Amino acid sequence: MRLLFIRFSSIGDIVLTTPAVRCAKNQIPGVEIHFLTKLSMKDLVDGNPYIHQCHFLSENIDQTITALKEIPFDYIIDLHQNIRTWKIKKAIGVPSFSYKKLSLQKWLLAKLHINLLPKTHVCNRYIDTLQHFKVINDGKGLDYFFPKDYSFKAANIPTSHLAGFIAFVIGASYLNKKMPVEKWIELAKQIKKPIVLIGGKEDITLGNELTAAVPDFIYNAVGKYDLKESASIIQMAQVVVSHDTGFLHVAAAFNKPTITIWGATSPALQFEAYYSADAKAPHYNSIVPNLNCQPCSKQGENKCPQGHFACMRLQNITTIASKSIEFYKAP
Repeated sequence: MRLLFIRFSSIGDIVLTTPAVRCAKNQIPGVEIHFLTKLSMKDLVDGNPYIHQCHFLSENIDQTITALKEIPFDYIIDLHQNIRTWKIKKAIGVPSFSYKKLSLQKWLLAKLHINLLPKTHVCNRYIDTLQHFKVINDGKGLDYFFPKDYSFKAANIPTSHLAGFIAFVIGASYLNKKMPVEKWIELAKQIKKPIVLIGGKEDITLGNELTAAVPDFIYNAVGKYDLKESASIIQMAQVVVSHDTGFLHVAAAFNKPTITIWGATSPALQFEAYYSADAKAPHYNSIVPNLNCQPCSKQGENKCPQGHFACMRLQNITTIASKSIEFYKAP
């Protein structure tokens, strides 16, 4: 049996599909798994031993379809479910199963604060897409595999940080999921331990501001490393402090203690850090209490709908710092 899994993006979403891929490979006799994603996500799937072959979305979707039609797939497992996946499924013409996005339920929660979502993490809903094959959750959590023949050279990381550090993931896809720089500065000053900043090129200014304010503790890796190299830094960290973003899930895949700083989104949307059933890594969700406007978005936006940005402006930095130090010292 040959299955084609589809998930185009993003970093966190693809990491969150890994339990479904692993369970399918281990529980369906003789299955051959293919995975279709964006080329920019190549480093997330290339080294996965449960995937027989990776395919990458062309700018011209018809070219992608032509290439896929050369392979005799038995089923398509659609873990993205949008107009492009619909077009691919229709063109290939084999039976397919799609995960339930629950877009209406998420909209009701974010806009009207009516929570009709089932009490289950999105990872479980990805696995539920495989019910036809009697696949069940093995409880082993997320996977992260590096590409073959890859090794990380930590030469640029200061010696002072190699003995242990806390990773700050300061980036996020939307502004109202990002904590203001002054709060990060306050957090770094309270922690007083080696810190490595992780973020994309769009976060360079924020990283520079933070480093200038707390130069004794911070190594600024923002914009200096690619996806897999940043994942290597996460793997080296003792604790990861992150917004609701992809590297939070990379950290959970490595069973790292995590602290999630929630703004426009919330754990109620079922995308919080997901660990194996026997994981011992502690996790803390930092949410400003008693905000009747939170969550205000399914994925985040580039402004606060209310104009006050209280979900980030009122974050309890003392508690986050205390948890960071507590997790850092944990065996």
